[in-house]
Amino acid sequence: MAVVTNLDPKRRKSTPLDELTSLVSQDLDSVNELILANMHSSVEMIPQLAGYIIAAGGKRLRPVLTLAAAQICGYRGDNHKMLAAVVEFIHTATLLHDDVVDESDLRRGLASANAVFGNKASVLVGDFLFSRAFELMVGVGSLDVLRILSKASAVIAEGEVLQLQTSNDTETSEQAYLEVIKAKTAELFAAACRVGAVVASRPQAEEMALYDYGMNLGIAFQLVDDVLDYSAKQAKLGKTVGDDFREGKITLPIVLAFRRGNDEERAFWRRTMEELDQQDGDLERAQQLMVKHSALKDTVERARHYGAIARDALGLFPDSAVKRALLDVIDFVIDRDY
Repeated sequence: MAVVTNLDPKRRKSTPLDELTSLVSQDLDSVNELILANMHSSVEMIPQLAGYIIAAGGKRLRPVLTLAAAQICGYRGDNHKMLAAVVEFIHTATLLHDDVVDESDLRRGLASANAVFGNKASVLVGDFLFSRAFELMVGVGSLDVLRILSKASAVIAEGEVLQLQTSNDTETSEQAYLEVIKAKTAELFAAACRVGAVVASRPQAEEMALYDYGMNLGIAFQLVDDVLDYSAKQAKLGKTVGDDFREGKITLPIVLAFRRGNDEERAFWRRTMEELDQQDGDLERAQQLMVKHSALKDTVERARHYGAIARDALGLFPDSAVKRALLDVIDFVIDRDY
């Protein structure tokens, strides 16, 4: 299955993620074949819907991390490919459920699966992908792997509920926001990296180093994602801006702008984010307030902090092409503009 991107290839340059992907490209081809084979079902809508979202699934960052983690640990078997497919199935299932919960009509500029197939089908196919992921995990035959990825799945679900609790609440603290993104996003990054060491039977120190790398990379990734939702760069690239704002989703730029604002500005945030009483020009006003209070800039600085922790986590491993690529991906995740 070809990896689909929404960028014009004529203006797209090679990135550090491309370099990392090239180092695991043969394994990734096998992972894509496993994904295709294991989303098959005699129920016709399941492979149709699953194929729709997986084909538009971006750059396969999480399974690439699993493959790279196994490579940095010197693994020579094949089970890491199955685990990478498992990670992609878990990720895809969460996307399907997310879009239903958020009532999203678009994903990466394309119609979301729930917009095309309906909410019920999206939820049920998401359940199928979760179940298939666990079937594949059992096939690997490692209780440690099963424990790590099943825990990650539970934590992701907890993160979804936490986000529901903080949604539209302008009093959300930075700590509460971080708990949401650690659970919703970073936990799967961390597990994806950790199982690469587990399948290679590496010492616990290396296993936890890769977990820490993935966790902090995932936090940085989500922080930057939340900045990009308000970014002028996104608009120039033809991507949707302000989805989080329209949904009343409380992200760190909102938390910082609200805390640093005056009474009139806080009233604006309560009207637009809590009451969802949004008018023409409100998104532009929100962006102005974020610039005024350095909310976007400081969110990126937070991402750099977590990126530095991710960088230090790889210090245990000897120099290699894959280690250098994993380090370069940290900067790519933070500095990306798409």
